[in-house]
Amino acid sequence: MRHLIPNPVARRLFLDRHALSEAPAGPASGQALHDLIERIGFVQVDSINTVARAHDMILWSRRQSYRPPALKRLLERDRTMWEHWTHDASILPTRLHGVWQHRFQRDEQRLEANWKRWFRDGYQAQFDIILNRIAKDGPLGTADVGEGEVRGRGGWWDWHPSKTALEWLWRTGRLAITRRDGFAKIYDLTERVIPEALRAPVPEDA
Repeated sequence: MRHLIPNPVARRLFLDRHALSEAPAGPASGQALHDLIERIGFVQVDSINTVARAHDMILWSRRQSYRPPALKRLLERDRTMWEHWTHDASILPTRLHGVWQHRFQRDEQRLEANWKRWFRDGYQAQFDIILNRIAKDGPLGTADVGEGEVRGRGGWWDWHPSKTALEWLWRTGRLAITRRDGFAKIYDLTERVIPEALRAPVPEDA
């Protein structure tokens, strides 16, 4: 038997699930901020900064005591949040890292088929070079790689091979974002970013 939810009830459920049905008051740091993000599932990260960045506006609209350094602490100090890909770059509870192992595998297969068409040749040769450099020298961003490589002029997605390799290694789970400088992603080895004690086990496929 199929159960139907009337539109007014569905709207109320949606607003409650997204923490928009109550007054935007209360604490918005530490565990309280963590619990808020758990409640809404994730927070999209956006580079556009006309008034404020999207993730800050999303959280402020639900708790007007929110300030951006509180999110930075969860991400970069406490490590109870991490950044990866949902429909776009997003901030997620670290406990989901185990679930994301399945996504890393699927994305690797999909990206291997598509990125050879989308990006210039040479990025695959950079995988081990970049991983070894980060392992030896520590975190780095796109401004630290690509020395001597031709930089494209075809817009945002015309990346040089090392930039493409960094994104591939991030999207497939070898690297993780340890922090952002301004809005630039700084990558490190995943095992140095995601604390083992906070990871959930990888679930079965079923």
